[in-house]
Amino acid sequence: MDTVVRHSPSTQPGTPDVWGIYEPDTGSIQYLVADPKTSEAALIDVVQDFDPRSGRTQFTSADKVLELAREEKLKIVWVLDTHPHADHFMASHYLKEKLGVPNAIGAKVTDIAELWRGYYHLPESFAPHEDFERLFAEGDSFRIGELDVKVWLSPGHTLGSITYLVGDAAFVHDTFMYPDSGTARADFPGGSASELWDSLQRILSLPDATRLFNGHDYCKDGREPMWEATVAEHKAKNIHLSGDISKEQYLELREERDATLALPDRMLHALQVNLRAGQLPEPEADGHRYLKIPLNRF
Repeated sequence: MDTVVRHSPSTQPGTPDVWGIYEPDTGSIQYLVADPKTSEAALIDVVQDFDPRSGRTQFTSADKVLELAREEKLKIVWVLDTHPHADHFMASHYLKEKLGVPNAIGAKVTDIAELWRGYYHLPESFAPHEDFERLFAEGDSFRIGELDVKVWLSPGHTLGSITYLVGDAAFVHDTFMYPDSGTARADFPGGSASELWDSLQRILSLPDATRLFNGHDYCKDGREPMWEATVAEHKAKNIHLSGDISKEQYLELREERDATLALPDRMLHALQVNLRAGQLPEPEADGHRYLKIPLNRF
């Protein structure tokens, strides 16, 4: 499948233009979010390409997103991620260096780093406070042009996932899937189906017209990739949440589903890169870079 790009225009003053850029290898959605008044913009969850069979990395996907920004005459002022991704390498450091703008992620990435230092037996590795210029906590805010952006901690998928609220748009990462696919898994280290439920309910408390932009889509039943739906649409149609489902029923559904899922094929590669903002490990004595894969831990 080719890269799919879709524009969700600003709905009224104070709301953003949003472009979703679908990355087919991992089913990830990358976002370009812009203030239509000033043309300042942010990038969210942009992908660094990685082939787990050959170990090759490149920035083709990230460069396509930058080309779209140039075509739309946008000035990128932030490089944002919602969490350390398990299924793709992030392009945060590459974009920060290329554009000369700050990169950011949630503050609890430091707790995730501590967790994975143990899994990788790399006690001196990972310094998120050095590799990200801003670590956002619950309730923090910043601006994209004249648009206010609020940060919500939205744990469940990971213990440190955050949501970005920009006008009538919410970038809800791996909480919701598209309504016909339900919600995201919560079985990774530090994840919690109970916390995910609470995060989902908080997001659903936003106004019904709020545009929710999720982090992944796997093209259910062969349909085109989809990633935008309103709060009202999720309330009415989300297969895991619509109706009068209770928290207890949701937890049973989510945990039974998660028990059937394999780990993403890039997960053990990706976390040690993404906890460095997408930087590869330093070269060893032979000039090459190497990843460390824990065996028989999962």
